[in-house]
Amino acid sequence: MVPPEVMSQSEIDALLNSIGGGGDDMDIPAAVEERPLKLYDFKRPDKFSKDQLRAIQMIHEAFCRTLTTSLSTMVRSMVSVEVVAVDQIAYDEFTNSLVQPTVIGILEMYPLSGNALLEISSQLTFSIIDRLLGGKGEPLRKPRELTDIERTVIERVIMKILEHLEESWSTVVDIRFRFEAMESNPFFVQVCPGSDMVMLVTMKVQIGEIQGLMNFCMPYFVIEPLIDKLSSQQWFSNSRKDMAGVLENITERLQEVSVPLILELGSSVVSLGDIIQLQNGDYIRLDGMSNDPLGMRVGNKVKFECTPGVFKKNYAANITKVLKEEEEFFSEEEEE
Repeated sequence: MVPPEVMSQSEIDALLNSIGGGGDDMDIPAAVEERPLKLYDFKRPDKFSKDQLRAIQMIHEAFCRTLTTSLSTMVRSMVSVEVVAVDQIAYDEFTNSLVQPTVIGILEMYPLSGNALLEISSQLTFSIIDRLLGGKGEPLRKPRELTDIERTVIERVIMKILEHLEESWSTVVDIRFRFEAMESNPFFVQVCPGSDMVMLVTMKVQIGEIQGLMNFCMPYFVIEPLIDKLSSQQWFSNSRKDMAGVLENITERLQEVSVPLILELGSSVVSLGDIIQLQNGDYIRLDGMSNDPLGMRVGNKVKFECTPGVFKKNYAANITKVLKEEEEFFSEEEEE
């Protein structure tokens, strides 16, 4: 067995002196590179994962597309609606960010328990009301609270918005939104404690030259029963199923649509003076020969070549050729 090596007193003193005096002969390890730190508040932890936030964003992007079309028809102007941000913040941060007065719709969400909020900026609200009442959509210079008539008008707009919101959420879960009340002061609306986390979707709405924000706020405890269903994969899967059903429904409906069929015996170019002088018994010479195929129009396009005939004592046409998109009925000689 090898005995352990013992340092002498002189060696110990030399080592202590080098440490205390910072001698050049001592090797000091390089400082470890610090990683960037992310602040995390344990009082307000994140409730939604990135995938869940992505699913919520896709739901409301679909909502913005349908609302753009509907709102354009309603206000008779060019409208653009787009998602600006999807965040999870404390409820008091949301209420503190709002400007008074504003328009806040308090919503019920069946079958979930609790309320959600739909906030529309005053500038945007008065522009919509002005257009619906026949104006040019100019907002007020100084915001104020709504009158009874204005409240009734904007309530109908909110009801229309909720229809599209239901349709967009139906790709993930069946939710029924119901308008409950309206408030102008955000501090009078307490759908959850101020420290509770909420899901906030901020959308930018542009009507003509007027821009404004619309916020949809949903407390976490309200949406918690659905949290497992919120995923981008689930949204894509349900969207494909819905799209397949829509296409099948459109195909079935189109088969029942009535379209006019017109059999053209021929055509001719006649001056306006000759038309004025036409009398009973006059003849108009048509282009083409009697044995040439006739064109059958579906709507405004010639889709078939036919020959005239009789079927069960009624005039009829026998289809001899189905014309493709790139084919034309009239021959080059007739065009010349």
